[in-house]
Amino acid sequence: MKAQPDDELVFLPLGGSGEIGMNLNAYGFGPPDARKWIIVDLGVTFGREDATPGVDIILPDPTYLEEERDNIIGIVLTHAHEDHIGAIGWLWPRFKAPVYATPFTAALVREKLKEHNLLEKVPLTEIPLKGHLKLGPFEIDFVTLTHSIPEPNGLAIRTPLGLVWHTGDWKIDPDPLIGETTDEAKLREMAEEGVLAMVCDSTNVMVEGTAGSEAEVREKLTEVIAGLKGRVAVTAFASNVARVETALIAAKATGRTPCLVGRSMHRIFAAAKNVGLLQDVPQTIDEEEAGALDPEHVLYLCTGSQGEPRAALSRIARGEHRHVSLREGDTVIFSSRVIPGNEAAIHDMQNAFLERGVELITADDHFVHVSGHPARDELRQMYQWARPKIAVPVHGEKRHIREHVKLAQEMQVPEQIAPNNGDLIRLAPGPVALIDEVPWGRLYVDGNVIVGSDDDALKDRKRLGAEGAVNVSLAVSGKNAILAGPTVNVRGLSMDDEEDMDIALDELERTAKAAFTKLNSSERGDDETVEANLMRAVRKAAERLWRKRPLVDVTVLRI
Repeated sequence: MKAQPDDELVFLPLGGSGEIGMNLNAYGFGPPDARKWIIVDLGVTFGREDATPGVDIILPDPTYLEEERDNIIGIVLTHAHEDHIGAIGWLWPRFKAPVYATPFTAALVREKLKEHNLLEKVPLTEIPLKGHLKLGPFEIDFVTLTHSIPEPNGLAIRTPLGLVWHTGDWKIDPDPLIGETTDEAKLREMAEEGVLAMVCDSTNVMVEGTAGSEAEVREKLTEVIAGLKGRVAVTAFASNVARVETALIAAKATGRTPCLVGRSMHRIFAAAKNVGLLQDVPQTIDEEEAGALDPEHVLYLCTGSQGEPRAALSRIARGEHRHVSLREGDTVIFSSRVIPGNEAAIHDMQNAFLERGVELITADDHFVHVSGHPARDELRQMYQWARPKIAVPVHGEKRHIREHVKLAQEMQVPEQIAPNNGDLIRLAPGPVALIDEVPWGRLYVDGNVIVGSDDDALKDRKRLGAEGAVNVSLAVSGKNAILAGPTVNVRGLSMDDEEDMDIALDELERTAKAAFTKLNSSERGDDETVEANLMRAVRKAAERLWRKRPLVDVTVLRI
């Protein structure tokens, strides 16, 4: 296929540029009014109780691509981390395009589709490792890399206007324990062919040196566990199957029997087994069996390293887990990193363990974790291998992406661009350029409903947490006279003592009654007018009393 005079190759990030997580990238080829698109990854990020109360999952807003759904010819997944596949069940119905993934990723995607009753509807094709895929004007090679999950793939995306090297998440691990090492030969081959652009992970661009190897963690973690008495709990990301294998092997080497704790740990353990991984690990036991063992003979492998309140480790810390308890003389090993934004939740959980006399071991004091993302020396090596004409840093906050641009300049990359979500970037023909900005944003999964960032219920919920609420109720006769009330109740607002609160409530009731009395007879007969006037008056009084602006709800009962 040859490029036509009006063909363009464009790159569009709708998630993951200017933030870490929630990756959604798209490539378009063709004339501006008739592009064909592929989507690379469809991930989520997670809510925080202080910022998005009641919302656990946040999705990228795909509205722009949804309008192009007839031109989307495939969704290609690089690997199985939640920030790359977690939105597939929620957003696939908006695209209805075929999905392509390697076997381990496909196994976890099937579970997500099953949860959304989509398993029989989604055309999901397994691509073998180092496989090849042709989608319209795009020819894609899956390139083996190393990361903190099985089967991490970069994508060599060939088009009539050039080859794009989309790295996905990666590092250079000389001994990854599970899977092959980085396919250096393929990268050098691509460089000889000519790499137009490298769209590359920026997570650890601020970190000098290298990320380190999983093999080193296995050695050190086993050494640490061997020196411990009492029960030992290791918490790690369940998706890091090499780390899970390390914990299981370390248990056996130190005379302990492993027990998996947490739904995602069991889910990913089963998926790994189904694709031929974790074949030579010791047999695990269930939680009740583990509770009957001597403390020195058990090792719990738990989810919840980020302090998620409903995860296994948080419930253990609070003493609320049905089968697992830790106490003085026991140890929790955090074989994980702190994801930015989770610091408070993790510290609260760790403090709860310390109050119980449980010892803590983290990556700050022992070599029990390595990152899955490339530090600066690994980024330099990738640029030396691929030799791209254009550097396009993604998968990072703005500070990461800008620092990555500087690193690319240091590596003598001829062109660089720092994308933001929503930037439509022309990679070819001609110099790299920002040619448009398209709508983008976030969608919130509120229970089983997807809502926009401007949803009133979410705004109210956040305000309730910060400002409290006041409810005013009154009964009004057919002649528009007050029969009962106004009665005022407050939630989330406090006073020094009960007497002061009674005084405050009396003042709010007088304020509401006065606001009603000021209305003429016609206005009193209109519920919306009554509610609006009482709401304004009561909110103003509450602001004076508490120096807060609570939500005020007025209920008018007509008798």
